[in-house]
Amino acid sequence: MGPFSFLRDERLVAVGVGIAAIGCAAAMRALLLRSRDKAEIQPTQPKAQYITQDTEDSLGLATLNTLLQHYNFAIRDTTLRIVAGRAVNDKSALEDLLWGITRKDYDERMQSLRALTFALEDNSYRNSLVAALHTSKGYGAIVRSLELGLDDVKHDKLDDPLYDEYYLRDMCEQRCLLLVSLLIHSFGVERLVEAKFVERWLARQPWGDTDEERRINFALYMDRKKNRISSICFNLRASRAGFKALVRARLETKVRKPKRDKSMNTKDEDDGAFGTFQTELMLRVNDQSLEEQRLRRRHREAMVWNDGTHSLGRGDIIEREHDPAG
Repeated sequence: MGPFSFLRDERLVAVGVGIAAIGCAAAMRALLLRSRDKAEIQPTQPKAQYITQDTEDSLGLATLNTLLQHYNFAIRDTTLRIVAGRAVNDKSALEDLLWGITRKDYDERMQSLRALTFALEDNSYRNSLVAALHTSKGYGAIVRSLELGLDDVKHDKLDDPLYDEYYLRDMCEQRCLLLVSLLIHSFGVERLVEAKFVERWLARQPWGDTDEERRINFALYMDRKKNRISSICFNLRASRAGFKALVRARLETKVRKPKRDKSMNTKDEDDGAFGTFQTELMLRVNDQSLEEQRLRRRHREAMVWNDGTHSLGRGDIIEREHDPAG
């Protein structure tokens, strides 16, 4: 048999042909997949486009007004943010908004308040707006807007501690209280008290008919309800000027300092005498010798035996018999 005699084996030839066929099929499939992937048309990815500060500054009022009427919500939202950012940095625009929230016309007042609260939604210039409102004119305008809102809606008496009416209040009041809350959490309540927030709005809420009823309902409101009004009142109560304003508005009672009782002086004297007695006792014990102290401890040793069937008596105390020899 020659070296190539195994090629005559039909089984080996069949295996070789099968392997070749499988290899050809796999190669054809790979070529077809590669051709298909190359022929596929990929969609063009949209490029991110950003508006630079120069582009924002170049937009005129007429252009902004046109963009505000655009059908695309994203364009309208971006335009609103540009307008709000300009208003925050423009002193005259902010003064116009503060003037608008003090108008008697409800729609005009609501429009200006909506613009102010919309500007607060963006964290990039929220602090700038709050700092711009931290003026006597800003506090006065907010309090005036709250005062005008007293005639818009009539509230029921605030005597139900289980019913929180805050979320049913008018949106003008809620927006003004939002501005007040942001201001006092950043700068305190001193300017708010100076603007007579307590006298002009808080005291005019329907707390009750009598002074006692007003104080009780106000205390229950503070204790039971957790809303923006109670938070503002809590900050007022924590401030000396705010607490005085609440007292003048008959919502709090002036706290008097308790007088020092004479019995406290007597107690202090008794404590001093007891301390002197303890000091003298310690000196006497230190003067005794070690043997005398050992005998005193042995004389104090005793055992109490009582099974609980009767009250404790002298007969239940068993003292140790003392050995005269020690």
